[in-house]
Parts: sequence; structure tokens; C-alpha cells
Amino acid sequence: MFEALSGKLNGVFDRLRRRGALSEADVAEALREVRVALLEADVALPVVKDLTAKVRERAVGVEVLKSVSPAQQVVKIVHDALVEALGGGAEDSGARGIDLAAAAPVGILMVGLQGSGKTTTSGKIALRLKNREKKKVLLASLDVHRPAAQLQLETLAKQVGVASLPIVAGQTPLEIAARAMDQARRELFDVVVLDTAGRLAIDEALMAEVAAVKSATNPHETLLVVDAMTGQDAVNTARAFQEKVGVTGIVMTRIDGDARGGAALSMRAVTGAPIKLLGAGEKLEALEDFHPDRIAGRILGMGDIVSLVERAAETIDRDEAEKLAARMQKGQFTLEDYASQLKQIGKMGSLSGLLGMLPGVGKMKQQLEDANLDQTILKRHAAIISSMTVKERRHPDIIKASRKKRIAAGSGVQVQDVNRLLKQFDDMSAMMKRMNKLGPQGLKRGGLGALLPKGMQFPGGRKPF
Repeated sequence: MFEALSGKLNGVFDRLRRRGALSEADVAEALREVRVALLEADVALPVVKDLTAKVRERAVGVEVLKSVSPAQQVVKIVHDALVEALGGGAEDSGARGIDLAAAAPVGILMVGLQGSGKTTTSGKIALRLKNREKKKVLLASLDVHRPAAQLQLETLAKQVGVASLPIVAGQTPLEIAARAMDQARRELFDVVVLDTAGRLAIDEALMAEVAAVKSATNPHETLLVVDAMTGQDAVNTARAFQEKVGVTGIVMTRIDGDARGGAALSMRAVTGAPIKLLGAGEKLEALEDFHPDRIAGRILGMGDIVSLVERAAETIDRDEAEKLAARMQKGQFTLEDYASQLKQIGKMGSLSGLLGMLPGVGKMKQQLEDANLDQTILKRHAAIISSMTVKERRHPDIIKASRKKRIAAGSGVQVQDVNRLLKQFDDMSAMMKRMNKLGPQGLKRGGLGALLPKGMQFPGGRKPF
């Protein structure tokens, strides 16, 4: 979501780094470019003015102008200002995630416009609370206007393995909400997620219905679901719901799209409500906590290693990973192991999204796009390996011309694709053998360059780390 803004801001900072000491004119020029980048990213004008004013106040101080590395200090100042704009700071450090600190059953009211992803987000939250918090969750659809809306939520409940309120035709949203809370109390549910109806646009009927449900159920959390792709319209929607209904938090969906990111930067400042969760894909597991400091790091190209590690810990099978590591240490890595590895990576999400969490990768975005690093490569490799016999997977050296033709035909690819996979596997196997031969001390002395074949360099002739 923040790629365009990140690219422009990093361009500004790269120009600053090429200079020695910074003058006030240098800082002023950089701030003008930062202001333009923020406005082009659809950030609200009051937020842009406030953010640049904070940066200017801190950046023109003597400690920056005389700093050993003034450009890095300016980046730090912009980072801190972004964190504040996104709702970070000591005063609300505990505001992340859904607040369940209330007597059971805890009511969570989901509100928002039609098409924002409210129903799907309700299912994602139910799965999250069930798996992470070990809560007994009841899903209830109050949407009597959209055809099959209640059936959609019932289907989602089955997919995530939680209970859904039985559908009774002809009931009003208020009657459904009262029945849901009553059933939750009788059957000792921990959490009730109430999915309200949406409209194509904000109107009095929508607000009156949502306000009546909130008054009747007294939910502990009222979460507004907004689509990041709608830009400043999402901010206007949030402002309207906050003024007329009152929300305790915001969930932004479709952040994996090509939205410009301005809504996220504007939301907290304009509404005062914290962004709590981010929807990063269609999968029911694709729901992330919102951390202002981590998002600011992504915007400035610093990466988000913590979130990457957390996602890996949630999705990777630890036992399978340990078995694979043991086989690799013994030099027994096969195409079967490679296929298992691809499957684990696929669970973590798109490669472009994962690489975007690594520091500095944003600057290589074009090269990565040219390399076509996406999920299709993983799927293609998995298809090729699945077309091989068990013997071929364990002993790839026996795969000659006739076998390659059969494997290509069976997986729907060209023989060149099979050759490319086998070459990559050979390179990977050779690197693992060198790793085992060098040992920890050898790697420490030689770095990553010690793993490359003799005479080989990193892309662009760069030296190893």
C-alpha cells in the first residue's frame, strides 16, 4: 500500500545522504518534497501541515545541522513524526489489537459501508480470537438487506470453526442482536461478533440502525471497517461514523492493493480512533495487528523484520522445519524437501509482500518485478516436482532428456522450465554443501560471499555483506 510514498520519501533522503552537513535551506527543500509526496499519497492537508511542522521544528536544531550523519538524523525525525501521525506513542501503546477486557460475553460490533470487507473481516476476527486467544466465539449477521448476507457469514463460521447464530427469517436487526447476546450468555460464549448491514453511501437510515443496535447491545468494541483503496473517502467515512455512532477502533482492508497509503496516515489524526487491525489479503488468516512504528519503518524503507518473524512463527510447521534443517545439515536435501519448503513459504503470503518487509528491498523493487518473483513461480515449481517420480525427486541426477519431456508435459510447462528448476536446485545444494563444510566460524569469517561459487558476485557487482 505504501510503495509509491516509500519510493518518493527514500528518493528525498538519498539526496540528503549525498551531502555532508545540512543547512536550513537543505532541510527546507527536503521538507517541500516530503510535503508533495504526502499530498500525492492522498494524505489529508491538515495532517500534512502538522507532520511537516513537527519535522521542521526538530530538524533545524543545532544537533541535526552539526550531526556526524545529519541525513540519518532527519530520517529518524521523519520516522518519529510518522509514528505519531499513525497513532504511536507512550500514551496509547496498549491500544493495539482487540480489547477483550470486559465481562463475557464481550460484544464486538462491526460497522462500515457495503463492500468494505466487513463480513469477511468478521470471519477473520473470529478465527484470530479462536486460535490466538482461545476464545469461544459466536458470529451473528444483522444484515437483513443484502441478499444471502446471513448465509455468507454462516459459511464463514463453518470455515473458521466457530458457531453462528441460527437464521430466523423476518427478524429485525435489533431482534437478531438481542437473540445473539441472549444465546451467548446462555451458552457461555466469550465473544459475540455482530456484523451489521452496510450501505453504498452514508445515510440517516444506516446511522440510525447502527446506533440503535449499539444502544441495545452495549458492545465493548465498535470496529469500523474501511477499504484502504477508497483513499480520502475512507477518512470521510470514518469521520462520519465517529461523529454519529462512535467507534473504538478501525480495521483497514485491502492494504495489499495499490492504495496510496494516505488514508492510514490521516485516519488517526482526523478521527481520533486508533487503527487496530489490517486486512492484507483474501485468506481468512490474512489479518495483522497495526503497529505504528512498524508501518513507519515500512514507509521509510527500514523493513519490518519483527512482523516477518511473527508471520513465520504463525505459519511454519516447526516439526517439519526441524526435520528439514537436520536433513540439510547431513547434506540430504532433495527435491521432496524443496517442495516442502515451497509449501511453507506459500503459507506466509505473496513473495512481494514478504520481501517488502526486508530493509532496503524497496529500492530494488523494479529489479524484483523484472525477475517475476511471485506466487506463480512457487506454483510452477511445485507442479514440476509433483510430476516427477519418487526416485526422480530423491535422485535428480537421473533426470535426462526423455524424463524432462515427460515431466514438462505432465506439469504443463516447457522443458526449459524443468531445466531452470534443476539448475536452481543444483545451485542450492552446492551452497548447502559449502555451508556445512565451512561451519559457523567459516561463515563468520567469509560472510555470505563464502557461499557463492568462486569468482561469482552479487547482482550489480556488489560486495557481500
